[in-house]
Amino acid sequence: MPEIPSILQKILATKAEEVAQRRSKLRLEEVRAIAMDQPPTRGFAARIQSMAETGPAVIAEVKKASPSAGVIREDFRPGDIAASYEGAGAACLSVLTDVQYFQGSDDYLLEARAACGIPVLRKDFLVDPWQVFESRALGADCVLLIVAAMGRNQLQELDGLAREAGLDVLVEVHDEAELADALTTGATLVGVNNRDLHTFTTDLGTSERLRPMVPGDRRFVTESGIHTTADVARMRAAGIDAFLVGEAFMRVEDPGSGLRGLFFEGENE
Repeated sequence: MPEIPSILQKILATKAEEVAQRRSKLRLEEVRAIAMDQPPTRGFAARIQSMAETGPAVIAEVKKASPSAGVIREDFRPGDIAASYEGAGAACLSVLTDVQYFQGSDDYLLEARAACGIPVLRKDFLVDPWQVFESRALGADCVLLIVAAMGRNQLQELDGLAREAGLDVLVEVHDEAELADALTTGATLVGVNNRDLHTFTTDLGTSERLRPMVPGDRRFVTESGIHTTADVARMRAAGIDAFLVGEAFMRVEDPGSGLRGLFFEGENE
């Protein structure tokens, strides 16, 4: 397994402590039982697939802060943001629930999902089976598995448990080696993060380079570094029709209008 970037190492160490604390209060069998008692999910992957057939499928992110940018949005009301995104044509939502590094919260996911009818990704750092079932118990429709955070066996285990729990999986990669591991899972959504975790710089060339390596039965999702209509056009020209975008929307007063302006204005003219 390649060297894990230092920021990711810190996050994963914190996350392991968090999970140990939570597991001490609710055993794996208990959280699994709660997860399995939830109503059906909203179908995250299916909605991405169907919307990408006719235009860009946008996973719009509900994100207050990040380690690289600090606080992105002071006026942070997840329910209002979710409703704004849905009204602007978002396919799905992504909600940050990591507390320490992204100032997220499980409550933000609950608020966002209650305020809309579209599927929701729990954006967090999953390192343990307990978190997979916790995500389903919280009402998530999809979870993120970051290949850089784990070995291939752990990746396959968590992917299998997610599907057992009825969750879709967005498996995230940064390079060719991670993509090879991602393609050993059953995940139909492959996210390519254009941000280098060592330097925090973004390069849309990462998506352009990896796009031809993702087979047709998987949906390619480009993540990070999408800020302008030129960025969107560049990705569309590379055959990419699914996007995960957060910061660009969070920095405008009405996130939904930011989404509409970046992806949909002029489409029907």
